Amino acid sequence: MPTDMSIDSDAHDLSCDEPNEAAKASDSGGPASESALKHHKGETQAEMTERLQRTGFSTQSVHAGEKRQKAEGSISAPIFTASTFTFDSTDSLMRFVDGKEDRDEYGRYGTPNERTCEAKLAALEGAEEAIIYSSGMAAIVGLLMSRLSAGDEIVFFDQCYHRSREFCAKHLSRFGVVTRQVPTGDFDAMEAAINANTKMLVSESPTNPHLTAVDLEKFVALGKSCEVETLIDATLATPFNLRPIDYGVDFVLHSATKYLGGHNDLLAGVICGRSEALEPVRSLRGILGSVNSAHNMYLLERGLKTFELRMQRHNENGQRIAEFLDRHPRVERVYYPGLVSHPTHEIAASQMTGFGGLITFLVKDADWKATSRIVDAAKIPRIAPSLGGVESLIEQPLVMSYYHCTPQERASFGIYDNMIRMSCGIENADDLIADLEQALDAS
Repeated sequence: MPTDMSIDSDAHDLSCDEPNEAAKASDSGGPASESALKHHKGETQAEMTERLQRTGFSTQSVHAGEKRQKAEGSISAPIFTASTFTFDSTDSLMRFVDGKEDRDEYGRYGTPNERTCEAKLAALEGAEEAIIYSSGMAAIVGLLMSRLSAGDEIVFFDQCYHRSREFCAKHLSRFGVVTRQVPTGDFDAMEAAINANTKMLVSESPTNPHLTAVDLEKFVALGKSCEVETLIDATLATPFNLRPIDYGVDFVLHSATKYLGGHNDLLAGVICGRSEALEPVRSLRGILGSVNSAHNMYLLERGLKTFELRMQRHNENGQRIAEFLDRHPRVERVYYPGLVSHPTHEIAASQMTGFGGLITFLVKDADWKATSRIVDAAKIPRIAPSLGGVESLIEQPLVMSYYHCTPQERASFGIYDNMIRMSCGIENADDLIADLEQALDAS
């Protein structure tokens, strides 16, 4: 279990109304002195960060990474649209160049809004550091490009996101990196695929769209025994339900577009891990420029403040709707790790505190057209890709993501003509269930 989460945070409990030195310096318009870095009652930034680690999940979602007293006394963080950040003198610039002053310089290397979100996400994930990207795909590409070189190999469990696998198989291969895929959860096959050139093991948990939970203890143990780094895409779990770093995973990936942002209104990705391991990752991001916008960071920060409340409803809705579908006579099979019938339920139950809002199910005795009629008959969820937002979404993976694949390719991916994927939002579960029932009965 991690014992140190070094988060650059000025967050503080808001129960004390006494003005602090930093606030006085800010109000006067003058620069904050060294003493102004201490908050009321003499609490230093490090002490405050340590205290926040002992608080609840939602308290950290609201306060981690934030300054207690923001610009102009604003309760919410201002949106910094600046592309560059000025220095008041050459001495100030030299303090920055010499590493004596931690601040922003140029937007491609980071911004105040980005740093706030990174610190907040690191706190929630239990990581030393987090790096935000323009999307989840940009995040995994940035990580792999910074950690792998020509001649290196990586091993994937085969239920990983198809675009991640595509990048490795079609694009990393052009740079001399070999990608090997093995059946998800088959650790003997994964071990057999590891050789002296293997540098990283990659998996999702749970996977998309089959919701397979991976045994993280075995995953990490294999990586450590072979001296290979490990990466888990925990987008579907979220840090509310699962923290892979607690198991010793080296890198954790999230598409922050999904549950973390939570409102279907932004694109973002994040990589969490140890500061030392992430140093070259951040350096390459500064070169490639795959940073996010200040407005997106404002939306992400706002979304994170209600993260725990939203996840409680996603978990509740997912479980109830999965149980309803599991009982329905028109449903052949339900993929949801919260169901005892799921092949990896025991693994999921031992690792996760909840199972999220994503459900995949097969319609009994239906071809793809009959299945599409059920999707079209649903009135509350919208037909769209993605997941994890407040609005429920529904789609057929065959049509949405695998239409141009051959039937043989779809079968190898476990994508069936009668498959429906539904992302349960935060609407009332009774309404969603009634809507699904009429859609199944009407078609």
